Amino acid sequence: MTELVFPVVAPQPLRGGFARLVRIELLKLMSTRLGYALLAVVAVLTPVWTSIAASRAGSPSGGPEPLFTAAGQTTIIAGGVWSMIIALVLGVTISSGEFRHHTATNTYLAVPARNRVLAAKAIVGAIGGAVFGIVGCLTALAVGLSFTAAHGYRLVIGAGTLADWGIGRVVGTALLGAIGVVVGTLVRSQLAAVVGVFVWTLLLESLIGGLFGAARPYLPYTAATSLAGTPLGEAGFSPASGVAPLPFAAATALLVAIALAGALVAARTTVRRDIT
Repeated sequence: MTELVFPVVAPQPLRGGFARLVRIELLKLMSTRLGYALLAVVAVLTPVWTSIAASRAGSPSGGPEPLFTAAGQTTIIAGGVWSMIIALVLGVTISSGEFRHHTATNTYLAVPARNRVLAAKAIVGAIGGAVFGIVGCLTALAVGLSFTAAHGYRLVIGAGTLADWGIGRVVGTALLGAIGVVVGTLVRSQLAAVVGVFVWTLLLESLIGGLFGAARPYLPYTAATSLAGTPLGEAGFSPASGVAPLPFAAATALLVAIALAGALVAARTTVRRDIT
């Protein structure tokens, strides 16, 4: 009896330039439900939390300043930070998902130059993060304007400032998305990386900023939120005490430097590690 032997077909090396690799990674993101689910989280949590803050504005029991003040309107419009946190989570899933679903082997067989894969994923993470930033900006602005108009107050924040905050939010979420990709590459465990994102953004940065006030503007999540106009301390649990945020260019440069430094470490360590 003749034995049937089926040949094993290995993935063929990917042909084409870096732009094609980016398109493939973008297609991966767009063809999975997780990215859309995270976007839905941003679209829901941002208006919910912003509405809660707006309803408590001017309350004697605590909360933001009254909505007729610039401080109150700033807190509502620029305070929605969920798009920032979820952009980090998105970046983590883009890279660590390859190891969670055991598809990293095929990816690296198709593209033996692993650093190119990391770079392509970081770009896609930035693109996805920017989309999250747009959604977060528009929903927070809509809620802020709605509550302000409903109380008959005049908007005291200029259009130019609102535009700067919108641009800053998109830039911040894009860079956090890229940083998330680097974190997911360094950690590889998706659960550990996602938990680490929430612990760092919601707890550790507040703790570090509370203990060392001068260091607060240089913390990555805080620097990203300051790009969106969020006052220092309002993105976490501990208030800021007389510390000014970094200028736009400095905060952007800081986040870019963190992303590049993390990518360099990943390229020399975890990217080269064997896949199990």
